[in-house]
Amino acid sequence: MGGVSTAGRDPGLQPERTRLAWRRTTLSATMAAVLAVKTVLHGGVSATGVTVCALCCVLFLGFLAVAHRRIRALAAGPRPSALAPRHATAAALCAVALAVCAAALVV
Repeated sequence: MGGVSTAGRDPGLQPERTRLAWRRTTLSATMAAVLAVKTVLHGGVSATGVTVCALCCVLFLGFLAVAHRRIRALAAGPRPSALAPRHATAAALCAVALAVCAAALVV
């Protein structure tokens, strides 16, 4: 009894679902960054608020870069390459840090 062969594997819609998941997550990160800017501008401009807002925007841009790279890789062909561990780590750290920064602005 051998293992399952992936040579003739039809990926079906999995790459498309993954691409859409990256787009949804990017949209969520966009909303967090926009709300961070809105919170700082609405609540009065302070040095701490501007610093946290700028950090949110930088984290958003970092996540956007990783997501865009992954979306392009998923669209490149029928069998996309695996996500590199350093890119996965960068995306996870940017998402968590963006959530922490957004929470810090709300509290």
